[in-house]
Amino acid sequence: MHTIPRNMLAAALGAALLGVAMPGIAATDDTITLGAAVSLTGKYSTNGKNTKDGYDLAVKAINDKGGIKVGGKAYKLKVVYYDDESTSARGAQLVERLIAQDHVDFVLGPYSSALTKSIAPVTEKYRMPMVEGNGADRDLFKQGYKYLFAVLNTSDYYLREAVNILAEQAKAAGRDPKTIKIAIAIENDNFSQDVRDGIVEDAKKYGMQVVVDDKLPADLNDMTATLTKVKALKPDALMISGHEKGAVLGIRQVAEQKVYVPMLALTHCDSAQITQKFGKESDYALCGSQWDVSMTYSDPWFGNSQKYAEMFKKAYNYDPPYQAAESTASVEVFADAIGRAGSLDKDKVRDALAKTDLMTFYGPVKFDASGKNVAKSMVMYQVQHEKYVVVAPSKWAEGKPIYPAPTWDKRETDSKVSRK
Repeated sequence: MHTIPRNMLAAALGAALLGVAMPGIAATDDTITLGAAVSLTGKYSTNGKNTKDGYDLAVKAINDKGGIKVGGKAYKLKVVYYDDESTSARGAQLVERLIAQDHVDFVLGPYSSALTKSIAPVTEKYRMPMVEGNGADRDLFKQGYKYLFAVLNTSDYYLREAVNILAEQAKAAGRDPKTIKIAIAIENDNFSQDVRDGIVEDAKKYGMQVVVDDKLPADLNDMTATLTKVKALKPDALMISGHEKGAVLGIRQVAEQKVYVPMLALTHCDSAQITQKFGKESDYALCGSQWDVSMTYSDPWFGNSQKYAEMFKKAYNYDPPYQAAESTASVEVFADAIGRAGSLDKDKVRDALAKTDLMTFYGPVKFDASGKNVAKSMVMYQVQHEKYVVVAPSKWAEGKPIYPAPTWDKRETDSKVSRK
């Protein structure tokens, strides 16, 4: 489990361009080597670190429990990393190096749909199984890939539940859902576009109106233009998707400009650490998530979700966001499939992956023919008193959604009363 130094990487890439063979860094006789290009620098570096930490914790847990038994022999896992610098072209280049020159046994996915989209054609070309937990764009699963498997739900589901909550609350108040107005602001990337499409599809199902449909600025530093429209049009909900930087931008500027919407819904709240950064200003935000520590899923490697969270925090000194949890689950899925295949043959492991029916601390994993996980549900939580409270799906709910959110003047009054 080590990161290749930049000077070694530069030399290796230069040699590859010159056609010079470099020594492989793949498995020894008792080690299975996984390769991963992850975003350790660039705009995805926060979630790239979450991804790497999730992989590393899984490897440690599996190795500590004796590794993976294949044909009666125990193998330990290790991961070889390269930094893709949050760049799609670099990610594809590095994964090709991992496969063709470093001769890794199998590939773990990068962070983000964009990077996964660039890498999937490479792993497919080499008939190399890849399990990933951070590429959620639906389009990935429409390409006919046979070697791509994803443990997470597709990104169109991240904020669909917020639309359902809007409809339920409207009906409970005796209001026709067709009168509901929604504002959308998203980053111009594959993931967020798919989040947006999911919102629009469910809004149409209820006859709701999308009154603002904006792209966030590329630098994700200012959404004043969108918020000006929100102030004028007074929608019932503002839904924002821009990874962790978009979540920080949304909470910060909505609070600074005192923009009132009855519902604010976002992606990437936990990895953006909105409660730690903004305190009470993050209250009432609804957040789509792939996983939550309150879930009662369990597996032999970590026990339940709570125990996983404790192990993760002890190892890395921060609470695990779902990006880390789904990365850990990706390694677990590989370990399970390799064990069932009883072989390191790539096609045999690929076939075992296709037949996966596994419970993990992260949730159930079962792949359809396209490689996506069809067994797990998304989670919707709301920040209430600076704590994340699961409000959907109802099976896992810890509490009920607070809707409409209090107005800013009401929040300030309540805050003054609570301090007395």
